[in-house]
Amino acid sequence: MAEATPSGTGGPLRVTGPARDGHLEIRGGVGGISFQLEELAAGAEKVDALAGQLAAIEVEARRIWEELVPFQDLPRWTGTMALEAVGESGRSLQAVRTELQRISSQVRACRQEYEVAEAVAATARALGIPDTAGELDRHADFWRTGFLNRSAAENILGNAAFVSPFLKTLADVVLPAIRPRPVEATKEESVPIVLDASPSGLLERVRVIDERGTGYIEVIEVDNDGRRAYVVVIPGTQLHAPPGGTNPFDLSGIVEGVGDNSESVNKAVRDALQAAGARRGDPVVGVGYSQGGIHAMNLAASEDFISEYNLKYVLTAGSPVAHIASKPDVTSLHLEHRTDWVPGADGAPNRDTRNQVTVTMTNDLYVQTGEDVGIGPGHQLHSYQHGARLVAASSDPSLVQSTAALGAILGSGGTAKATRFSLSRAKTAAPHLPAADPRRQERGHGTR
Repeated sequence: MAEATPSGTGGPLRVTGPARDGHLEIRGGVGGISFQLEELAAGAEKVDALAGQLAAIEVEARRIWEELVPFQDLPRWTGTMALEAVGESGRSLQAVRTELQRISSQVRACRQEYEVAEAVAATARALGIPDTAGELDRHADFWRTGFLNRSAAENILGNAAFVSPFLKTLADVVLPAIRPRPVEATKEESVPIVLDASPSGLLERVRVIDERGTGYIEVIEVDNDGRRAYVVVIPGTQLHAPPGGTNPFDLSGIVEGVGDNSESVNKAVRDALQAAGARRGDPVVGVGYSQGGIHAMNLAASEDFISEYNLKYVLTAGSPVAHIASKPDVTSLHLEHRTDWVPGADGAPNRDTRNQVTVTMTNDLYVQTGEDVGIGPGHQLHSYQHGARLVAASSDPSLVQSTAALGAILGSGGTAKATRFSLSRAKTAAPHLPAADPRRQERGHGTR
């Protein structure tokens, strides 16, 4: 990748790849490549403007030098010395301008090379072209766990942008039982809690609400120095009932989340917030695990939700959300594990933007014979809670900025009020049977 440095200033200016902090690989945020390139591009524009100003001064210096030429035969201290001084100034201006223009062009070349590399990588993923090192890691992870890892899932699915319309068609035409249906939120109870507002503490609320029963979400009201904020906690996929039932978080919920942008769950969450006392414009934090992360990110992309509540932050764990583009003023933190295939089920890596940080845990996991690890050891909620604790302790600039943004909304936690809601999907309408023909009934009666 291109490098640029002003003459005599020391080491080269570099654009670094994904940062690493122990077993954490960090992509995006203020330390991400995209943001670095945006900052460099902005700097290049300023350098170009400065070079333009120097060019104008250079022209003026040349004009003054030309006006001094007739005086070169005067005594040296009045004519020749002045001519040489102005001429030297012009040459110095030219050298600085040329250097600034070189730096600007190399910064732009740096950005162009990165964009080309990203396009090539995306094409390779779409075509299923493996890289040697990645292929070895995928085989090693499969040997250790018996499951595909995230990278393998991404490679198999390639660019999964086709999944959304496919699932919508599947629900509408082939399997109408899994078609998205209205979801109703019913308030069940409000209880005082002691909230740990760190990423790990928020994921603990996912475990609590999942244990409450199927179809539940939690809305937590937080008092941050007299300012109210709300946390919406959405569980992962619940496999206790066949798909197409009344639980919106069964397997059919994935169809709604991916194929229908979580519209029914979105409305139910808005109703729950209103019932919990949230007012229009109140700050909201969305927290979701697995399928719940899809619904939480869809809130961040929803005009209806954003127009009603000030969604400021989304935390997901083990969720395939690469194809969901949140609003620019929503900060999001996505936790993934290298051995978890679920975040790779969307066929692409998450966006690398200033407001979106993805943390991938890279520690090796093993599965013993007979051990029950559900859909994979990397997808365990307790593993993501451990990763969240590492995030909070990290000094990486992207993670520091992200966790600081969360703290600014919720503070450090403390006493809060949790209101639980049961969400219920409308039942499938009974099949329509045509009315019997009375004349046929009469004819049938007469033959007996």
